[in-house]
Amino acid sequence: MAGRQRAVATLPNLMRSLRKDCHKAPNQPLPSLRRAFSLYDQINLIDNVPEDQLRFQGYTDTGFTVNRVQYEGSLLCVGNLLMSWAPKKFSEITPNSLSIFQLVRPIPEILVLGCGRYIEPVDPEVQRFIRSIGIKLEAVDSRNAASTYNILNEEGRIVAAALLPYGVSS
Repeated sequence: MAGRQRAVATLPNLMRSLRKDCHKAPNQPLPSLRRAFSLYDQINLIDNVPEDQLRFQGYTDTGFTVNRVQYEGSLLCVGNLLMSWAPKKFSEITPNSLSIFQLVRPIPEILVLGCGRYIEPVDPEVQRFIRSIGIKLEAVDSRNAASTYNILNEEGRIVAAALLPYGVSS
């Protein structure tokens, strides 16, 4: 019984410690495809990407590293065009904040939505708006959204990404 009481008493401290550790995210590199091809040095997809193509290389709680340049805040990428994006939190993502997709040609096949630290359910109004333009929507955490954008863009697909910084949580 004493062991159980000690365990129950230390649980709050353990939880606080884990929460502190999970918020420390110095510039984290994104997973690399190179590891998947490590046995085949002749096949290196990452280094054969054209210079003018956007590639996310890392992330922090407040921004992203794209083509060796650090950007703070939310980003919107369409093909190889990179721009600052107004939403600071997930609830600010509206059809109006995504209205650029009504003008962009060619229309992206897919919009990868980076929700911040955690995957969030997308507002049905936003889903309808994106679907009405003819774009598929994939909502994932921002780290995986950046990696997915890299892979699809390197494949030559017409892809867009709307990313909140990784430190954003609802």
